[in-house]
Amino acid sequence: MKLNEQNLPQLPVHVARPSYTLESVTAGIAHIGIGGFHRAHQAAYTDALMNTGEGLDWGIFGIGTRANELSMRDALASQDYLYTLVELDDRPDTEVRVVGSIRDMLLVTRDGPEAVVARLADPAIRIVSLTITEGGYCLDDSTGQFNASLPQIQHDLENPCSPISVFGLICAALAKRRGNGDGPFTVMSCDNLPHNGDVTRKAALAFANLVDAELAGWIERNVSFPNAMVDRITPMTSVAHRQALKQQHGVDDAWPVVCEPFVQWVLEDRFVAGRPAWEKVGVQFTNDVAPYEEMKIKLLNGSHLALTYLGFLRGYRFVHETMADPLFVEYIRRYMDDDVTPQLAPVPGIDLTQYKQTLIDRFSNCAIADQLERVCSDGSSKFPKFTVPTLNRLIADGAELDRAALVVAAWAMYLKGEDENGTQYSIPDPRAELCQSLVEEDEGLTERLLGREEIFGSQVPRSLAFRDAFERNLLRLRTLGVSGTLDLLLTR
Repeated sequence: MKLNEQNLPQLPVHVARPSYTLESVTAGIAHIGIGGFHRAHQAAYTDALMNTGEGLDWGIFGIGTRANELSMRDALASQDYLYTLVELDDRPDTEVRVVGSIRDMLLVTRDGPEAVVARLADPAIRIVSLTITEGGYCLDDSTGQFNASLPQIQHDLENPCSPISVFGLICAALAKRRGNGDGPFTVMSCDNLPHNGDVTRKAALAFANLVDAELAGWIERNVSFPNAMVDRITPMTSVAHRQALKQQHGVDDAWPVVCEPFVQWVLEDRFVAGRPAWEKVGVQFTNDVAPYEEMKIKLLNGSHLALTYLGFLRGYRFVHETMADPLFVEYIRRYMDDDVTPQLAPVPGIDLTQYKQTLIDRFSNCAIADQLERVCSDGSSKFPKFTVPTLNRLIADGAELDRAALVVAAWAMYLKGEDENGTQYSIPDPRAELCQSLVEEDEGLTERLLGREEIFGSQVPRSLAFRDAFERNLLRLRTLGVSGTLDLLLTR
């Protein structure tokens, strides 16, 4: 059955569908970056609230800023912006559900910046949310400052009425609302980076100050940027996923999303123009997200990186394959317990021992078949956020460095583009050419790689102990391979 509004009543009875009519939904949220994670997370929470009969004025209006989003937009439009969310787990009681909270979408490259800005400036839009990846915030990782030299930012500074960047669009819409006396909206990051609301605020104010200092002051006084911790493993949707949905559940969906059953969202309750009652469907509101996000970023995302490059070098291609190897499981447990946990402040309502076991179980989920390539991607942007803070604290505390240094050594080996079996692969990173040039020659590799402050900051390259641990583990990987290195590390 082709998924669209007309065919909803004919879907198999075990496929959950919206209990509300799509015509009753109006847009209150504009979301920039309609990808798999947004559809498995924020849009799913919003749909769950709508299924209770509430929040129908908080429908989601999608915005795309990249040309490659056209096929995705066309796929959604062909099925009335409905899509199927498929939970994948080793247990049988998982959910297959049609989500209807996204109601429309505009593309900057197709519909024009002016149309997008006009829609963002509509007073009905009270939240503008973002999933634009770690690198989408235009901040220089080495300095923490806004990078105004980026081509899209330069374009917007020269063409303020026709912006193409995320912050150009947001600031143009806020300027229009300010001029019309319509009031601000909340800008809510749903990206997986520390202090995401503070980062968003910094980028927005930096851009606004380059355009109009008075507008920047108005934004600073009136717009809120709540911090959030978001979590749900969401692999890339494959052709096999679409075929399985059609064969097993009778739904022909051009762009479904697959995800694990686990989902979490901890959110600061700072919204200047109202918000959905997401707490009724499991969102945890708090005055301080920091302990939750540090826990998640250092334990989940940091452990993901610790696994991914070693697993890829060993020849594995899925996270669960890596977790089927007892050496990797023991290594990750020790990394979590001995390297990360001592750094964490108490997290209200969370049992860390149970949380870490949950992570082991989630990583081991065979059904979700999470691709190592997905986790490997954009390493040069992920390391500063997910791994370097742990390294800095270990160095400052004079702690054992071998387990953490192995993460960086594995990345250096991974950047060579060939695993232990001789299989060659490409590096999915916008800075792949630069990163690969750093490891091309063995001589001087440590200085070149660790010396990149935009990736490793200043503390890591200054630490002789860390440099020694990195070189020691790099030599082990070259001579003993991944399994031999882990075996040696774990038996010490």
